[in-house]
Amino acid sequence: MIPDRLGKRGLPAGRVSESWEVSDYRDTSATTINGAYAGQILHDLVERFPHELVGVGWDGPHFPLLEKFLDASHPLPVHLHADDETARRVHGEPHGKTEAWHILWAAEGATILAGVKEGLSRDDLFQAFREQRYDDVMPRMPVRQGDTVYVPGGVIHSFGPNTLIFEVQQTSDLGQFVTPDDLYGNRLPDLVWEKNIDAALDELRIDYHPRPNPGLTLEDGVNRRVIGCAGPHFALERWSLQGDLRRPQGLDRVVTLSNVGPPVDVEYGQGRLERLDRGESCVLPAALGDWKIAPQEPASLVACYVPNLEANVVEPLRAAGYSRGEIEALGEVFAE
Repeated sequence: MIPDRLGKRGLPAGRVSESWEVSDYRDTSATTINGAYAGQILHDLVERFPHELVGVGWDGPHFPLLEKFLDASHPLPVHLHADDETARRVHGEPHGKTEAWHILWAAEGATILAGVKEGLSRDDLFQAFREQRYDDVMPRMPVRQGDTVYVPGGVIHSFGPNTLIFEVQQTSDLGQFVTPDDLYGNRLPDLVWEKNIDAALDELRIDYHPRPNPGLTLEDGVNRRVIGCAGPHFALERWSLQGDLRRPQGLDRVVTLSNVGPPVDVEYGQGRLERLDRGESCVLPAALGDWKIAPQEPASLVACYVPNLEANVVEPLRAAGYSRGEIEALGEVFAE
């Protein structure tokens, strides 16, 4: 699905489940392919130039965004990821894994499972997971192309079949699974499976209820920015461009772009230019200065960034007339 529907090139033959576009996770850290630091590992650049790459005041230890294209033509296992506190306390990791899914394509009738229904005890959940009655305890919700689903760490979830997804997440791969098989489809011994369910229930968050969201639109002449989700770790936008788009005002931290439409040119510096083809992704460092996306025809990109929530999300949306409730539905926008 990734090469066919997305047009991404250079992939191995056969079904490709995931394409990691931007990563600084352990042995999968990306390699820079152009510019003065071509050939260098992203993690090395993060360590050497944290403020120039990510933004003034940012402190690692990893590049804060991990981004993928995901082929969910088959259902994914029911699982959750640790939140920040659990990651540090239980796993000795610097942070957990909040994520969001932007639906690039979905067949009619496609759904997700996310969160748990109210009024259920731990025993209720354990028994349902043990009997694989996921729909009895988890809300199933329809998704459509253009929706975004914000999923904080600790929220149990699954998606697929019949969807193609762009995922942005914290740089982590912690996970607890409640399904009876491992990631390779091998059946687990019952005792191991039950232990996994208990571990997931130990980390389960029940106070957040993800919902597919079509996003909130900011119009800029012939261009349109749709903010799909936002939280303390990242914001995701879908850009539909018919003309040049310059770096949005106040967006002074790193921005990543993943092109899901026709090729565009990225202009920066003193007339420097890079071509971003369909299915390709790039990192625009904080210190890059002003940049411009120049489409040759109507273009479509997914943009992610580490936000200043008030300046980058709340203020422009309020200025566009959106209510606090509409903005709050994007994720975890307002501090508790």
